[in-house]
Amino acid sequence: MTDHAPDPAMLAKAETLTDALPYMQRYAGKTFVVKYGGHAMGDARLARNFAEDIVLLKAVGINPVVVHGGGPQIGAMLARVGVESEFVDGLRVTTKETAEIAEMVLSGAINKELVSWIGQAGGSAIGISGKDGGFVKATKLRRTNRDPDSNIERIIDLGYVGEPKRVDRSVVDRISAAGMIPVIAPIGVGDDGATYNINADTMAGAVASALRAARLFLLTDVPGVLDKQGELLTDLDPAKIQALVDEGTISGGMIPKLETCVKAVQEGVDAAVVLDGRIPHAMLLEIFTSKGAGTLVKDDIHPVE
Repeated sequence: MTDHAPDPAMLAKAETLTDALPYMQRYAGKTFVVKYGGHAMGDARLARNFAEDIVLLKAVGINPVVVHGGGPQIGAMLARVGVESEFVDGLRVTTKETAEIAEMVLSGAINKELVSWIGQAGGSAIGISGKDGGFVKATKLRRTNRDPDSNIERIIDLGYVGEPKRVDRSVVDRISAAGMIPVIAPIGVGDDGATYNINADTMAGAVASALRAARLFLLTDVPGVLDKQGELLTDLDPAKIQALVDEGTISGGMIPKLETCVKAVQEGVDAAVVLDGRIPHAMLLEIFTSKGAGTLVKDDIHPVE
């Protein structure tokens, strides 16, 4: 009689699943809000991996909610139709024409493509924007800039760029309860009916706060927050973040991302994570392993579950 030894690779997979079991049990029934954007959106392989990860989360009892960006795609469409883009402090100045194009790209092409990826991975997703069911009421984003010579502060008009004012969580709750995965385009509607383009990180943070999510994930094009030696900082709180900003370790585009994380955890989200969306299955490594894969931000007042 021949002795058939188990395949070591299969055993390793089985051990990985058993190692992940305590985390699956911990997060069952919880809500995860995931901001999807950056380089991963333009890579079919990474998009497929992301969709599979989202479907897996739903299958193990977690309620994933996806908020996507689309800045490069909006820029490409504007260039195609001959509309020049103007940026102030990293934010696109949005005219009424630009807002219409942004909505077409975000709520149309990108949103439905992501819904399709999730469907191909075996999930059931529905695409919405903040305009659907009065989900996200927005207000015009107001920014100021101080002239370095005169020290006079002036108001910057960014046009139809908004920020969330109210989020009606019942819209997402009904979708999730029906067994579907909400895929949200960062578009909001003002009380006057105007359409506003909202930064995807900001939108994800507001949605996570409204849902009292267990996790807010911001997928980026960097490993997370790095120290001056280029090493990953795995755990931060608001005080540490402010100290790193003051000393210049955290700078540029990472500052507004971490501001979103801090605001979310101070408004009831258990923890927020900045991680590299270019790494296949980075989110699963962060959730289901003890080591993690990115920078976790928590409010030191509220312990992480």
